[in-house]
Amino acid sequence: MKAELTVAAAQMNSRCSVTENVAEIERTVANFARRGGDAILFPECAITGYGADFDRFDSGEIDEALRAVAACARSHRCHVLIGSPTCTRGRWRNTLLVFDRRGREVFRYHKIHLTARDRTFFRRGNAPAFFRLDGIPCTAIICHERRYPELVRLPVMMGARIIFHPNAGLDPLAVSKLKRGGRDGAVARAFENQVYYVFANTVGRQSGNLWSAGDSKIVAPDSRILAAAGNERERLVRARLDLAMAGRQFAREGLEHPAFLRQHWRAMLAACRRQLRSP
Repeated sequence: MKAELTVAAAQMNSRCSVTENVAEIERTVANFARRGGDAILFPECAITGYGADFDRFDSGEIDEALRAVAACARSHRCHVLIGSPTCTRGRWRNTLLVFDRRGREVFRYHKIHLTARDRTFFRRGNAPAFFRLDGIPCTAIICHERRYPELVRLPVMMGARIIFHPNAGLDPLAVSKLKRGGRDGAVARAFENQVYYVFANTVGRQSGNLWSAGDSKIVAPDSRILAAAGNERERLVRARLDLAMAGRQFAREGLEHPAFLRQHWRAMLAACRRQLRSP
């Protein structure tokens, strides 16, 4: 496992087409990789935009876009984590895909807890996120799932040291303003688990006169903000992560005490591992 990893969160809004989104993603990955970057996270549904009319996309168009992202990851030898709708056996899901430095898809996480908007088009996922980047155990949640800390705690108990959280704010302006300034749970999740937290959001005015709070950030296990994008414009933020700091202390202690819960935690972790092996 690598001792350090340079990561980035891309605060990015969607363009007018999938082609334009992919071009912006490719440009951002290239610039980051040229500066020695290792892994970059893009927002929820970055391939299409979260505010898009999902019914107008077909799976072939999405698959072609994802092949282009995979080729970009391979060309620049950079891990790319990208939000996109995906379709398997006719079922659409809100997905985070993980491409490694060789452009191979090594994991896909399907959003479990859906918003009302999600439920009009997507099916739920049914497994936690757990994958490795350069040997480093990682996990992920998508947008609304910040409200479900067990989706973070269980993978951290399994060994995850970095949380990746793609987001796509879509709120009335008054609600969006309330979410600014870090009121998003990222610092709490990082601190209570003693892990790193990488959060990539959209920003500003979105479709339908709705708004996103931005505030993409990278948080250290001791709750320090290592990099922050603010809430005014698109921006790439990056940080060098010292994995020795991500000791998972509180998650490990929680696994052992109180003693009467120990067997139940272990049973849940075993269930998570079984579910991750399921097709």
